[in-house]
Amino acid sequence: MKKKIAIISNVSWNLYNFRLSLMVAMRDEGYEVIAIAPYDRYSQKIIDAGFEFHDIAMNAQGTNFIEDMKTTYNFYKLFKKISPDIICQYTIKPNIYGSLVASFLNIKIINNIAGLGTLFIKETFVTKIAKKLYQISQNKADKVFFQNREDFKFFTSQGIVNADKCDVLPGSGVDTKRFAPKVKSLSDTIRFLFIARMIWEKGVAEYVEAAKIIKKKYSNVEFCMLGFLEVENPGAVTKNEMNEWVNEGSINYLGVSDRVCEVIHTADCVVLPSYYREGTPKTLLESGSSGKPLITTDNVGCRDVVNHGVNGYLCEPRSSKDLADKIEMFLNLSDDEKSVMGDESRKKMKNEFDEKLVIEKYLGALTEIKEKETTPKSKAVYSYVNYFR
Repeated sequence: MKKKIAIISNVSWNLYNFRLSLMVAMRDEGYEVIAIAPYDRYSQKIIDAGFEFHDIAMNAQGTNFIEDMKTTYNFYKLFKKISPDIICQYTIKPNIYGSLVASFLNIKIINNIAGLGTLFIKETFVTKIAKKLYQISQNKADKVFFQNREDFKFFTSQGIVNADKCDVLPGSGVDTKRFAPKVKSLSDTIRFLFIARMIWEKGVAEYVEAAKIIKKKYSNVEFCMLGFLEVENPGAVTKNEMNEWVNEGSINYLGVSDRVCEVIHTADCVVLPSYYREGTPKTLLESGSSGKPLITTDNVGCRDVVNHGVNGYLCEPRSSKDLADKIEMFLNLSDDEKSVMGDESRKKMKNEFDEKLVIEKYLGALTEIKEKETTPKSKAVYSYVNYFR
């Protein structure tokens, strides 16, 4: 009988865009794979890819205790209904509440801490509660993956989770075949591209201000932005704010796209001045794999993707002036130097961030769980006793 794995996130968009290759690999290994997330337009795409899908009500950004208790109960009902053997979870609410329920139901747990987001930018009362909930829930997990070493150190050094059950992934990985270099159409205009959900912590204001600074000095530049507006987040950028930047000529807003790789191919350089607690930004991995030079902040998760001066530049977080300086450094490179920088990005992504590396880690974790389940009880007890000798 096939082992049943439930893959869980707070949005279907995340599962479809970031986890589908992993789901396919698990299915190819003989597992029955089920997707769980709040229903959105990407849910049907998951179904069309041949996976069973279950909707779950969840407020991804809310901090209301009653809502979170309802989410916990929703996990309980759903887990009882589908009886997964293992759950693989992403994002804070599944990682916490899904783990508590799964532990109660004796379901094996693999969690992925894909960055700490806005919650851990500064210490607040809510942050302290989140730390405690993480501590309770993650120590019930069989495996906890982190997407950068700084988050791993943060969790383990503060005693939130035991290091012996943790491992570090190369972000979410990138499909280096899908995101491959392509010759850009010739143009006199140098195009910079920002790809992210439009929330302030992603460095939106810094990008816009840097664009204004550069446009006063250079006429052959264009600053584009691609991503969701007015998302469910306290730091969301509004349509009116974006329209103001577009109308004054600072920004070209491209909306959203399911064909991000094609938009990346139109850019000369991809910029993400984030001061958000990133895991490892997927858009930087995809852009680097596509052979694009990168400019990002010397910040958690972001700095892992760029070797300063080799495949791009690192700038100071929350500094539009330093970001503008790095953009100007790129503008002053020769065409050959820009091309070499893009080649270095591609090389780095293939060597360090290929999604095959992530898939191998997950399949390895599943094998570990399977081996522990088949270990004779007497042998397990012997090992446990020996550990404490």
